[in-house]
Amino acid sequence: MKLSSNGQANSHPEPDAAIVAEGVAKQYHIGLREQSRDTLLQSVLALVSAPLNNLRQLRRLSDVSDDDAPDVLWALRDVSFQVAPGEVVGLIGRNGAGKSTLLKILSRITPPTRGRVTLNGRVSSLLEVGTGFHPELTGRENVYLNGTILGMRKGEVDRRFDEIVAFSEVEKFIDTPVKRYSSGMRVRLAFAVSAHLQSEILLVDEVLAVGDAAFQEKCLRAMDGIAQTGRTVLLVSHNMQVIQQLCGRALLFEGGRLAADGAPPAVVAQYLSHAAAASLPSAVRLGDELCLNRLSVTQNGAPAGEWLDRGRPFEIHLHYDVLRPVRNLLLGFNVVAGDGANLFRTYDMLSAGLGERQPGSYESVLRLPGGVLPSGHYFFEVVAGLHRLRWLSKGDVRLRLNLGGGRETDVDFPGAVAPLGDWTVTPHGDASHGLNGSNRSDG
Repeated sequence: MKLSSNGQANSHPEPDAAIVAEGVAKQYHIGLREQSRDTLLQSVLALVSAPLNNLRQLRRLSDVSDDDAPDVLWALRDVSFQVAPGEVVGLIGRNGAGKSTLLKILSRITPPTRGRVTLNGRVSSLLEVGTGFHPELTGRENVYLNGTILGMRKGEVDRRFDEIVAFSEVEKFIDTPVKRYSSGMRVRLAFAVSAHLQSEILLVDEVLAVGDAAFQEKCLRAMDGIAQTGRTVLLVSHNMQVIQQLCGRALLFEGGRLAADGAPPAVVAQYLSHAAAASLPSAVRLGDELCLNRLSVTQNGAPAGEWLDRGRPFEIHLHYDVLRPVRNLLLGFNVVAGDGANLFRTYDMLSAGLGERQPGSYESVLRLPGGVLPSGHYFFEVVAGLHRLRWLSKGDVRLRLNLGGGRETDVDFPGAVAPLGDWTVTPHGDASHGLNGSNRSDG
């Protein structure tokens, strides 16, 4: 079932729906910075009033506030949708849009502030690395523990145990306590358990980025196989290509609200367009290491806007501050086509290396040759991280560019790059009288 344009469910919940969310909202109370006391009198008054203020804060934690007070955060607001059995649905949106909060509510990790959810079937979830694993238990014991939590009998887990261990590639360490696993080993075993134990509903947050490229591809094949078996899947991902490859439907979240529900290509296009519209309205802090100040584009030695001549080289400038000494910095772009396909990723370490960068202001410039990308619009997503340690940003900041040019025609040239190579057409005999450069083929 789809939603109406105002985000409300069209009609009553269908009796055979696997997942039903009705007016789901989630509110959090956040801490505020305490006011500084500059005088002795202010400090004494604050000390006297502290018990009363603390009591008010404790009472407010249990209140549901309809206002937008500074200490109130609405992670979700009035979200309603249904998912049919066997449907594979992708959840997309910027960081903080409410996707992960929704999965935690569906997983019964946290209750909704308002509304309700109905789940028809056993649920397994993979929300964070090692979620549901007991660190003191071995990998083998955790597999059986997860099966028991899902209501499976020991015999059912026995029949699938060898498949789970083989898929996870941790055979050598299956009898080692999970607390000694690396993050990659934990996520491999966690995904293998979720994929092979027979729950009717599978909830997956974007944790597969922890694994290496080969394992990610293995997981995608497994997800595709899960979809073919009729299990219901909700998948959160920032990889638009994965969303379009695996999902038959996509939900877009913006500011805690459900903004779009429909076919993945249309919803992905809306998401990328909206995200680029506010790519960098102000400086963006990336962890404790970087502050991204400005993105700019030049072509032919002059400032350029969104529209560029695809036949000429152009440059994208990253202006940023390094806030403290940092080593192994990865800073660059994901280049994504308008349909969400990932074309390539590049880092400025190709020029600067991975050595230490001292605090100060920097400018990194990516120069792209002309004539490589076909006409169309593209998104340059800022990617920043510390090699083999953690990510600082993956797609939170996007720049949209449209590549066109005077030589373009209505002939379509599909593909990730523009046509490469040179053609030579040589007429022979009578054909030389019929060759006319103004004639055009049908393409």
